Amino acid sequence: MDILITFAIILVGAFLFVKDYFSIDTTSILIMAMFIVVGVLSPEEGFSGFNHPATITLGCIFVVSGGIFSSGVLDGLSHRIIKLAKIHYSVALVVFCSISGVFSAFINDTAVVALLLPIALTVCRETNITPSRLLMPISFAALFGGTCTLIGTSTNILVSSYAKKYGVDEFGMFEFSGAALCLLAVGFTYMFIVGPLLLPKNRGDNEEFTKKAETYITELYVEENCKDIGELIDKSILVNDYNVNILSILRNGVLKHNFGKNAKILEGDILKILVPPETMSRLLSMEGYSVKGNKRMKKAEDQYKSFNLYEVIIPFGSSLAGSSLKEINFRRQYNSSVVAIRQRGEVKYDKLTRVTLNEGDMLLMLSENEEINSLVSQNLIVKLSEYEKKKTNYKKAIPAVVIGVGVVLAASLNITSILISAMVGALLMVLLGILKPIEAYKVVEWKVIFMMAGVLSMGTALEKTGGATLIAHYIMTTLGQYSAHITLAIIYLSALVLTNLISSKATAALLVPIVINLSQSMQVSERPFLVAVMFACSLTFMTPMSYPTNTMVYAPGNYKFVDFLKMGTPLNLLIWLAASFVIPYFFPF
Repeated sequence: MDILITFAIILVGAFLFVKDYFSIDTTSILIMAMFIVVGVLSPEEGFSGFNHPATITLGCIFVVSGGIFSSGVLDGLSHRIIKLAKIHYSVALVVFCSISGVFSAFINDTAVVALLLPIALTVCRETNITPSRLLMPISFAALFGGTCTLIGTSTNILVSSYAKKYGVDEFGMFEFSGAALCLLAVGFTYMFIVGPLLLPKNRGDNEEFTKKAETYITELYVEENCKDIGELIDKSILVNDYNVNILSILRNGVLKHNFGKNAKILEGDILKILVPPETMSRLLSMEGYSVKGNKRMKKAEDQYKSFNLYEVIIPFGSSLAGSSLKEINFRRQYNSSVVAIRQRGEVKYDKLTRVTLNEGDMLLMLSENEEINSLVSQNLIVKLSEYEKKKTNYKKAIPAVVIGVGVVLAASLNITSILISAMVGALLMVLLGILKPIEAYKVVEWKVIFMMAGVLSMGTALEKTGGATLIAHYIMTTLGQYSAHITLAIIYLSALVLTNLISSKATAALLVPIVINLSQSMQVSERPFLVAVMFACSLTFMTPMSYPTNTMVYAPGNYKFVDFLKMGTPLNLLIWLAASFVIPYFFPF
């Protein structure tokens, strides 16, 4: 009976992953809770994912990566990258993909892409390169780089640590680097030769996104005969009949940017507003308001000088995702206004407070630089408008790099396990003052930690109830007439499809116990199948939602969903075929 319940819960979980009713981490914890409530797993077994070596290792790796990243050591390369990238599009493509691939092998790939995005957009603005020609390859390169080392992706850590639980030796730091580099060579060749032919060439850039919004931002002076005087903003004619979004109020020389819903419109107010294009002409003739150009507007100019428009995106793990601007009281909490939102290829300029924000959404914000930098420091947004080079703090950068190298060397030379080396590295980052304790907490992507802890329960339930053995036996019976090479290719393809439907972590947690049981039934080594699962779960290019870095470049690159299908599907098929030959070469059956 337990095995049927387990399959039912996994199917429900898969449905929730596909439908995206909840965030991935929430769905993962919900699955774990269902296993505990129905009695398939004890509370200790269900919550064991939180103290699993994979979860702890990943949390420590986030801190080590965060220490290196925050020291500004990578920013020191920015001016060299920009200088080289300006030479020609082909040079820019090679430079950005190489940097993305190399650093993603050792540092959190979403952090690497977050660093490269504003640099790449700076290059695009100063050359004739459109962002759509550059950003997708940067994301794909990060995925290839992440597969090259054990700490390159959380999926690698999960598979290696989870396999150890079933008696399989953990993978070494560079054990699968040879196979990964072969696939990286294939992928880079595709992106450098075929990619330019498939990437959109004339897709509008982000300047259009900003300029269009600027066209409909203006200022109004409230005249003494205005019917809205004394009226709540939300109930005013200006908002309800003209669908205007009030961004700020200048009243008696004081600029109010974080006014609440109970604020009223008073005589003499100067309102900075965003006007929908369809109501602009009517607004010009509206009685009781004077549109910008009136002499009284001159005194507002100095007050508004400190406020600018900024292009930002919501990165993976941001706490802004999943809520609307109204729910988080965005204007008051962050002293900023959202002027426009680009979401899944659609640009929105009105009724923005009701829009539920998602990871990867691009926002146009009216704010002060200090407020924007504060949001960036809290990992709530990534600024795209302009690249500001940070000064490298060598007192922090040198020990941060030494610690990072030490973590890698200690694990790769088998001095200690990756868990111990990562834990010591994370502690040193805090003890040496490279990161403050509060900063260490902030750099951990808790969404990934909770997601991993939750999905591990699926593999545990499959193994405990015998579901993994049953599925492995079915696969063995079905594919028994085929060779191990063909079976590996089918496993890789299955993992690839599942990753695009649910998530890489959930797919890995489901397949690890199954492929271990399968390899034991076939009396072959487990390692080639485990590597196939690692690579298939990480090298996903077909959709913007298949991996966080793909989501991050979706809006800034002004891509459409079909762009990822055109560029990513042939690449995925090519890598699948290559992996079917490369993996058995480096990991014999």
